[in-house]
Amino acid sequence: MRSLIDIKELSVAEIEALLDRADDIIANPKKYAEVCRGKKLATLFFEPSTRTRLSFEAAMYELGGNVLGFSEAQSSSAAKGESVADTAKTVSCYADIIAMRHPKEGAPLVAAMNASVPVINAGDGGHNHPTQTLTDLLTIRREKGKLSDFTIGFCGDLKFGRTVHSLIAALSRYTGIKVVLISPDELRVPDYVKKDNLDDCGIPYTETTDLMSVLGELDILYMTRVQKERFFSEEEYLRLKDSYILTPEKLRSAKDDLCIMHPLPRVNEIPVAVDSDPRACYFKQVLNGKFVRMALIMMLLEVEA
Repeated sequence: MRSLIDIKELSVAEIEALLDRADDIIANPKKYAEVCRGKKLATLFFEPSTRTRLSFEAAMYELGGNVLGFSEAQSSSAAKGESVADTAKTVSCYADIIAMRHPKEGAPLVAAMNASVPVINAGDGGHNHPTQTLTDLLTIRREKGKLSDFTIGFCGDLKFGRTVHSLIAALSRYTGIKVVLISPDELRVPDYVKKDNLDDCGIPYTETTDLMSVLGELDILYMTRVQKERFFSEEEYLRLKDSYILTPEKLRSAKDDLCIMHPLPRVNEIPVAVDSDPRACYFKQVLNGKFVRMALIMMLLEVEA
């Protein structure tokens, strides 16, 4: 039995196989419509979510399986003080696989250590979000045709952005990647993320506070929101929340084939006026997330089409 807590638990070959499977699901959906019949996915979401939770549920339903679970901690026994370990042991009695989101870093790992079924980390605090990373990798590969030889800029909240941390870890294993880190000084990528991935893998990177000074050199721009729920101070959040707003006017200096990504939800960092730009890929990301989660569920349940 295998779980997925950190994207680094997957080899590059396994990632490629998952993306290949996702591509095949997109091309041949009927082939996969019954592969999880009789299987149940439990979605244990201790933190709010729209895309991740619903995409997991849609993925399982489209594989022919069923879904049970909860969407907030207050509707679970966690409100009574039940531990994550006991919740995992309990839910293992009802489901064949678990997807867990939790505000505390490491909680899905604790669940995986105590569950008797596979556990998927659907986001833990500011730490990790491996299925969003698979979603991002699928989007990049489908848009660019490859996962190598491009310059990607990460913009916004790079300190608390677990999607950024996970994607940096994944891309650090590919060749020809250049990284540009764009953020206020207070929201820079943590040193451990840079050391364990960019430095250790020899990935060239630069850091700047000025988006417009680097926009023209980017092949991919990965925007993020400033995450209010991670701040200890309302005043600090309000000071930084509008640090970067990507407008159609600013995009005039970007490459014609730029791929604009965002893990969503957005607040105001990408105005709706950008949605009609053919370079906007963030809603394609949303759809790709369902397909890659279908592929992952199949892998962890060891089912074939």
